[in-house]
Amino acid sequence: MVISMFLAHLVGDYILQWDALALWKSRALKGVLLHGTIVLLVTWTFILPFDPAWWPWALFIGLTHTAVDAAWLLTRHLPERARMSPLSRFVIDQMLHVTIIVVALTSSGYLPMPELPKVMLSEAHNYRWLAFLMGYVLISMPAWIVIEFAVYGLVRGSAPDFSPSAHKYVGIMERGLITTLVLLGQFGLVPLVALPRLVLEGPQVIGSRRIASYAAELLASISLAVAIGLGLRLL
Repeated sequence: MVISMFLAHLVGDYILQWDALALWKSRALKGVLLHGTIVLLVTWTFILPFDPAWWPWALFIGLTHTAVDAAWLLTRHLPERARMSPLSRFVIDQMLHVTIIVVALTSSGYLPMPELPKVMLSEAHNYRWLAFLMGYVLISMPAWIVIEFAVYGLVRGSAPDFSPSAHKYVGIMERGLITTLVLLGQFGLVPLVALPRLVLEGPQVIGSRRIASYAAELLASISLAVAIGLGLRLL
């Protein structure tokens, strides 16, 4: 149940939050309500194989997730100087959502807090397919969003540019292939995966103002994919 709930968060808050919905959610309460409904339905779906009677807690997660996002909507009216940086807001937002999930799992008896690592590891071994699914979901859209927030926030000191582009899909495919190669023990092939993008995009960024953020993004993407691959390999 524990891995399933974190996986539900990744799917509901990242995979099924497309660009137009994210923009709508940041501007209007109706967008927040639609996103909250999606999170609720995804959470409910993911509890069905484990404990269908857990639906009140799924409702709790969905409603509190919606409340947190609605509260962020109110901050749009704050003066510019009183607003958080995009990176700080993103980190706090995710911490709140994860805390809500942990509270639900702990209160319902599925997650004894002192034994969180032990429970996660035990579930990963007992439900390897679920751990693999979570790993590959994590390196897709969630990884792209986290990396963009981190790189833009730490390197550029600005909000991410989520304008539609093929770049995110190239990164997702790269991370998927790297994770698979590491999982299979083909470590020597990992550098070759990033080579085509370096050859095609390198001349455009070398010497430009984008070089620092481009290098940071590429390094973070490869490192995360390798880490996930190693983690799944140990299961």
